[in-house]
Amino acid sequence: MTQTEMIALIQEEVKSLDSYLDSDDYENSCTDASRELGWSFPVSGDFKIHWMKLRAKRWLFFYLWTETAHKFKFKQINLQHRFEHYKELIAKMDADYKEAVEENPTEFADVSVVHMFGTKVDAGFAYDSTGNDITYDEDQLVIFHPDEND
Repeated sequence: MTQTEMIALIQEEVKSLDSYLDSDDYENSCTDASRELGWSFPVSGDFKIHWMKLRAKRWLFFYLWTETAHKFKFKQINLQHRFEHYKELIAKMDADYKEAVEENPTEFADVSVVHMFGTKVDAGFAYDSTGNDITYDEDQLVIFHPDEND
């Protein structure tokens, strides 16, 4: 999914909030999400598309939250419900993201499970079917486990 397609999808999903946001906000939220996740556009795969979209929306809500911060009224102690709702929404989205990172480290790190653990290197001794030592023959390779085929 390209950044333009992502922006169009997010605009559809935030509906009436679109009137409070500029086109630059959508681009900036996608850029911030891309930096945060370490992924670049175009994004492929359902998992990455899902989290790129959620983190971009999180950044949009953060922009709205900071914009409503100036509406705090000190003398009347009026906290503006909008400000609190954005704060709670952002906190929940961040908690969900943290949980997802802990549950799916390979997806977010873009690393195969094979590369996350130690490697076993065989001793390198080799014998043919008759018991002759062929360890130092040129066609003998050191065997590493696990590999991409295990």
